[in-house]
Amino acid sequence: MRPIRLSERPVGISASLEIFGRVITRAVVIGNGVAGAENQCIGLVRALGLSGRQSLYRVRRPRGGINEWLHWLPVSLQKKLELFFSRIQIPVKQKKVFPISADENGLSDILEADAKRIANMARETFDKEGPLLVIASGRDTISVSSSIKRLAPENVFVVQIQHPRSELNRFDLVITPRHDYYPLTPDGQKQIPWFLRRWITPCEPPGRNVVLTIGALHQADSVALRRAAFAWHDELAPLPKPLLVVNIGGPSSNCQYGVDLAKQLATMLQKVIWSCGSVRISFSRRTPKKVSQILVRELSIDPKVFIWDGEGLNPHLGHLAWADAFVITADSVSMLSEACSTGKPVYVIGAERCTWKFADFQKSLQERGVARPLTGKEDMSERWSYLPLNDTAEAALRVNLALAERGWCIRT
Repeated sequence: MRPIRLSERPVGISASLEIFGRVITRAVVIGNGVAGAENQCIGLVRALGLSGRQSLYRVRRPRGGINEWLHWLPVSLQKKLELFFSRIQIPVKQKKVFPISADENGLSDILEADAKRIANMARETFDKEGPLLVIASGRDTISVSSSIKRLAPENVFVVQIQHPRSELNRFDLVITPRHDYYPLTPDGQKQIPWFLRRWITPCEPPGRNVVLTIGALHQADSVALRRAAFAWHDELAPLPKPLLVVNIGGPSSNCQYGVDLAKQLATMLQKVIWSCGSVRISFSRRTPKKVSQILVRELSIDPKVFIWDGEGLNPHLGHLAWADAFVITADSVSMLSEACSTGKPVYVIGAERCTWKFADFQKSLQERGVARPLTGKEDMSERWSYLPLNDTAEAALRVNLALAERGWCIRT
């Protein structure tokens, strides 16, 4: 796996910026309670060398009851409606939100994201502590991060991960995957009725403040994998090789599947298991029970197969470190991005079920040679090479370059 180097710029430039410019020593992460979005922010924080010096603020969207039908509204409006419903005594059942682990990510206590308070803090501490780096991800965070930029433009540098759909000049930098611009491609245009094209975003090519990636940003850099390899050595190192890791996500609106894919995957794994020394299978929180039940029933009787039951420490990073090959369902951009950054063989099941821009993502992986469709005819001991995805480190480099243009730098 190609190592990630965090200080790519010349030492002389960095040193001169620290002497004559402003130095960033801290970061604020604006999250939305979704692990996939927040992990992208934390991955970028790690790649910038600010791990352990970040605070997590979270935009809390009302959940449960009628709120499950109101996710298309802006968070601020939904909160006003919730208050209105409570005043006229319409019960709104609250749903528990499972946050990412603070211990694993070195995050401080999670606070409510308030743009005015964060902007005030940035202004009041600017002379003593320098500029504030703000990193946000997810639709619900857009209004908060853009407001921070508007309220304290001289004191913050705002990075928005995932395409905010409009008015990209509200942010200093936008980091988004290339497939978010699929609507502008000839194939994308063909799928949009002409009378809807002006409403499908993005409507224009990426500007100078847009950084395009192949997949999602993540935390699985070389340092994290070395630590995971050490932490999971006693459990995973003795396993017979090759070790095949199978990661199962869950269906989405643009990648739908059910028991049919589970049966197909079970059959294919049974056909290739002869070439494996060991097989480790993990499910995500999004995996439907009917899907996991089929795979457990069909594969758990094989002595080569271990299925993680969700109890105890999550072996995900250990699997990334010790696996010899991966099989991953096509729905998860995050899991595919992590696996494709290791340089190890990655096989995808269900790519033909993806639609719209997610089909374009699958196509780009195969065209770059970083992933192949699972056929059931593979020999898992076969090694093939490709240029691993390095999106997180490359995005971090672009952040450093943009900061340098402003006369700022990050002290790592």
